[in-house]
Amino acid sequence: MRTKIAASWIVAHQKGKHILLRDGELVYEDNKIVFVGQQFSGEVDTVIDAKGKLVAPGFIDTHVHSGHRASHRLITDTGRPMYYGQPFLEISVPKEGKVVKGDPRYLKHGDKGSAAAFELNASFTVAELLRNGVTTFVEYGSQLSVQDALLAEVTRLGGRAYLAPGYDCGRWVADEEGRLKRVRNDQLGVDGFKTALSWIERNDGAAGGRVRGILVPREVETSSLEVLKMTVEAADQHKLPMATHAAYSVIEFYEVVKEHLKTPIELLDSIGMLRPTLNIGHGNFISDNPNLNYSVHNDLALMGRAGASISHCPINIVRRARTLDNWQGYREAGVNLSIGSDTYPRDMIMNMRTASYLGKITGHSYFAAPAAEVFEAATLGGARSVGRDDLGRLEAGALADIIIIDLSGRNTLRYGPVRDPVKSVVECGVGDDVETVIVDGRIVVKDGVIPGVDFAKLRSQAQEAGEQIWDTLEEWDPLGRTHEDACPWCYPMAQ
Repeated sequence: MRTKIAASWIVAHQKGKHILLRDGELVYEDNKIVFVGQQFSGEVDTVIDAKGKLVAPGFIDTHVHSGHRASHRLITDTGRPMYYGQPFLEISVPKEGKVVKGDPRYLKHGDKGSAAAFELNASFTVAELLRNGVTTFVEYGSQLSVQDALLAEVTRLGGRAYLAPGYDCGRWVADEEGRLKRVRNDQLGVDGFKTALSWIERNDGAAGGRVRGILVPREVETSSLEVLKMTVEAADQHKLPMATHAAYSVIEFYEVVKEHLKTPIELLDSIGMLRPTLNIGHGNFISDNPNLNYSVHNDLALMGRAGASISHCPINIVRRARTLDNWQGYREAGVNLSIGSDTYPRDMIMNMRTASYLGKITGHSYFAAPAAEVFEAATLGGARSVGRDDLGRLEAGALADIIIIDLSGRNTLRYGPVRDPVKSVVECGVGDDVETVIVDGRIVVKDGVIPGVDFAKLRSQAQEAGEQIWDTLEEWDPLGRTHEDACPWCYPMAQ
């Protein structure tokens, strides 16, 4: 079946770069794009009218943690300063001997959890991503049952994903005074790696090829050298992309230097892990960052020479008073920048805007992080990070992963007059402006509606699950805090 989209604007692709096409047409047949240009002369079966709209490649979110993110509501405008802004140490590090209640992501492989909770997390995640124009996402190493649930939802709703269980050699716990302690179990990491590889062997290519495998040792400081080397060997052997949180925390940077006498980036380089298809989660606390006061500034050059990718999650980390030290500097060094949502909202348009604004501030230049570059990061940058040249672009031969963005602001005056559609989207848009989403040639979102998804029901279920998480915080929080202690209300509650 051959479909034509007639659009006022198209972000087309030519000679390795995005270009703008005005009053153009895009034609796809089955799951492949066959034409992008001014006028298609052949016959088509269906025409989609996108007048007054922008047709663009689907966004690629390179840093997703499954769930409705209720736990992250406990770190808004608060936290303990001795953790240097690292949010997960506030919400996912339990009292020793306890587990984080209400969030199945923190169960170990094989632990029993509520099937309904896994299903809710997966449904919420995949639906939110699709509704915001994300056609491909990378899940960052949640456990086995989470991946199974995501696989089912991606298959059902029609998205594209890189999935596999993450693994580590023991995570952080805390004593009753909130002091951090890392539980070390190297065999746990080896077993987790084998679980991930087995899952990939079973499921790589599932959902008609839309699901692919990725190796995710969750954090560099919680992974043994053996497990990291095993990951590299398997990635080489099976041609798999990799992802890990690295250079993302003051504590992590210090722990790795203390244990290995190398920075996290130097460690990854020493075992041959740095490459374009290594997605480094955040990568903002590198030796070059002046806030670390580390005297040898070598990390940026190492990442750049290797063309390594980072998943920059601007909204998530700016909440913790952090950002990428210098967007412009990373690009000039040769680092492949991609964009991830990490937590919430999974709105790539808002994340692009935040990346652009923060890039200008840290670069001390209004020329830094322009709309073109952040849009590229959200499309082509993500495709490079997973080794794909058939995603993130609209040209003949690429897969038909396409979004249509309504430039009217969905019956608002948000956009005003539109001169440059990409600049307008980055400056004025939100994910809700995505009207149509096409994945692998199939329309999965039409007029903002995902068939088979009841958003009101999902919101209600997420609210109920969130209330349960907040109410049980005192049972596992190292300091025994209630949710009101951990995160006070913005104003005093009326008596």
